[in-house]
Formats: sequence, structure tokens, C-alpha cells
Amino acid sequence: MTTIGLIGAGHIGGTLARLAVDHGYDVVVSNSRGPHTLVDLVADLGDRARAATAAEAAEAGDVVVVTVPFHAVDQVPVGPLAGKVVIDTNNYYWERDGHVPALDDGQTTSAEVLADHLCDAHVVKAFNHITSTDLGSRGLPSGSDGRRALAVAGDSADAKAQVSALIDRFGFDVVDAGPLAEGWRYQRDTPAYGPDLDRAGLVDALASATR
Repeated sequence: MTTIGLIGAGHIGGTLARLAVDHGYDVVVSNSRGPHTLVDLVADLGDRARAATAAEAAEAGDVVVVTVPFHAVDQVPVGPLAGKVVIDTNNYYWERDGHVPALDDGQTTSAEVLADHLCDAHVVKAFNHITSTDLGSRGLPSGSDGRRALAVAGDSADAKAQVSALIDRFGFDVVDAGPLAEGWRYQRDTPAYGPDLDRAGLVDALASATR
């Protein structure tokens, strides 16, 4: 993996782009407003970054981060992401996204909706239960005391392994929450959503979640 594509360049997307560049990756960033609106971000990130359209970022990335509001997931390009590992950072907020009955009653999850939209991509839910400030500042070397842990969920063991390796490189331990359908365990309003937890604490928080 040498290039990370980002569809969405908000707080989490921008922070992940910075982490990627700082750890030796090239990044291609995009948003809904067009590459011309990302000039300042790219200038700040340096020579390893460039701005593009969402389709171009999807095409360029060896791994692609989708970090857009839930209500915009149907605008994520499908074709360029076929067969790729896609990291979904999204959370469903009905106050922003409008009520979606299938999410409200637990029939599915926001990550599964994205996976259904993308068809052939390997979606892994990650980075959704940490603030951008903590993401950019709490990373520690492997083995450090008090190292924060982040969860992953996905249906492809290989895709989860790739994302887990990236998370570890960014400075966080990883807890595998299981298949993508189990991503609800660290969605909004669950014990794992937000707190600074080490691996053991995150394991307990995931286990204690109720739907």
C-alpha cells in the first residue's frame, strides 16, 4: 500500500490525510465541492498530497477512506472501488441525516448500507469512535502503556488485516469486533463510542453494548 484515497476531507478525513503523509503514504484527497477548494489543505500536507475528484481519489487509492455524512453515501463512486479495501468512518446521526427506519430499528447499520451501495468493495468500519483531535494526538508506539485501542469490523479478514496494520502504524492498538454487522457495537450511544480506552477496556465496552 502506497497511496490512500480520501473521499471527504472534513475533520476526520483531514486528520487521516495528515497521519498518512507523516507515515510515508501518498494521499489523494477529495470532497463534494471540488479540488479547487482543497488548495490550502494540500499545501499544508506537502508534496505527498494532491487534490482530485471523488472518482479520481477512489481510482488512485490502494486503500480508500470514505468519510462523508451518512446522507451522502449514495454519492460515493462505485466502479472505481470494486475489489478495493474501503474504510468507512461514518456515523448515522438522524438529526443531520434524517430518520432511516432500517437504521432506527436495528435492521442494518450505516456501514452495511455503504457496503450494499459499493457492492464489490471490502468495507471495514474504523475511526468512527474517536474525535479528530484525539486521532491526531493520541497515537503512541506499539507496546506503550496506555495505548488507545480502536475497533474494526468487516467481512473480509484480509481487508481487516490491512486496516489494522494501518491503525497500528498510526499509533493505536486494534480490537477486531467481528463481521461488518457487528459495527453497531461502537456506533453512537454505545460504551465504546468516544472514551479513551486501551485494548482491554475496548473489549469490555464492545461486549457490554446493547442494541
